[in-house]
Amino acid sequence: MTESVAIVVVTYNRADLLAPMLEGLRRLERPAEAVIVVDNASTDHTGDVLAQARVAGLQVVRSAQNLGGAGGFHLGLKTAYDQGFDRIWLMDDDVVPAPDCLTVLLAQDEPCLAAVREDSAGRLVEKAAVRFDLRNPLAVRPKTDMVETVFGRRDDMPARVAIENVAFEGFMVRREVVARIGLPDPSYFIFYDDVDFALRARRAGYTIWAIRDAVLVRQLDFSQQHDLAGWKGFYMYRNLFAVHFRYGENALVRAKPWLITAAVVLLSPLRGGRREAANVVRALRSARGMRSLPSSSVD
Repeated sequence: MTESVAIVVVTYNRADLLAPMLEGLRRLERPAEAVIVVDNASTDHTGDVLAQARVAGLQVVRSAQNLGGAGGFHLGLKTAYDQGFDRIWLMDDDVVPAPDCLTVLLAQDEPCLAAVREDSAGRLVEKAAVRFDLRNPLAVRPKTDMVETVFGRRDDMPARVAIENVAFEGFMVRREVVARIGLPDPSYFIFYDDVDFALRARRAGYTIWAIRDAVLVRQLDFSQQHDLAGWKGFYMYRNLFAVHFRYGENALVRAKPWLITAAVVLLSPLRGGRREAANVVRALRSARGMRSLPSSSVD
């Protein structure tokens, strides 16, 4: 059976990364039927890059405002789903697939797949969790093991590895998954929207497979450290708390946001300062309003 594929890309003010990314899509040995780019109200020369792109099946969806990555993927996935595509491949604007990446993924008869990321030097940098622990209240971070830390090199991986969370950088789903669990939750804005989607998929009974030979190259180095006293810090805390409130497997895990907030506030004179303390308190309040699961409807 030949399945139709739409690639969904979300971009915001990163035209110089988007251009080589689109060129990578153009060079796929098996092109997608559609490439849907959600432009999150970019103010740089993203429009020029899109106008000059030579990608077959290109569709540009321009948002009137910046919806964040979460809102962008919500809009892009819904657009692809409404057009009836069998598989939808989600990508950020800073990755470039190997020419055979889509071919390798389509050879897998599985509903949830992920390409495996490496850096520009060919080193394995796949940070998807092999273990995402929402049962142990003593786990400081729920992501306790990652593909890159467990295997070290792509050559040491088996052909496919079951993973427990994803990044929307090379994650592919069949439409049946979207029909069953719904769309990414746009209320996350940035961070953890992909984690939330993966948790819902797994709880619906799907296994997510990272495919060793599906190569995706990151143009940028990972920078996992963010200013927790700044605006991104608010979303980091709030969305982490929301995941614990929604999916924590026992009362102690669901109480972790309160404990983290108390610890950050108490330690703020020594680290973080007042701005981080204010951020974490505001994040806790906001996350309490996100405890309900998102709708499973695609309408």
